[in-house]
Amino acid sequence: MILSRTSQYAVQALIYMATQPNATPVLNKDIASKLGVPAPYLAKILQNLAKGNLLFSFRGRLGGFCLRESGAEITLMNILLLTEGPAFTQSCLLGLKKCSDETACPLHFRWKPVKAKIIDLLEDTTLEKLAKAVESGKYRLADMPGQLFEQLKA
Repeated sequence: MILSRTSQYAVQALIYMATQPNATPVLNKDIASKLGVPAPYLAKILQNLAKGNLLFSFRGRLGGFCLRESGAEITLMNILLLTEGPAFTQSCLLGLKKCSDETACPLHFRWKPVKAKIIDLLEDTTLEKLAKAVESGKYRLADMPGQLFEQLKA
């Protein structure tokens, strides 16, 4: 279950929004700038998250995106089901079209308990927990190009 770039950007953007004051719309370009991601690509991701009812989308001069619910109500699983699709938790590790207990791939029975633990982790991890971890300064949200350049110079 390697996450797509779309899912990575979605999770980072939502964590960023969860660190902002409640119900404060944030512009796509501001999020993209903070995360160092392409603004047009991020805009499409955020629009899909709004269609999936995770975000409110506001047009106009004071527009932007904000979380529809509190970060405590949104889990990583909610996000990944929207970005990766419903087959995210059901697909075969080896990519076989049919993989079940009855028609198992060579890794099925070894992967099944690991996958169950990962699914539990995704369902238990809320946006609020991730945002608090980032706000504490213990974890970073993104490697910014400017920060990387400064680290290379030092």
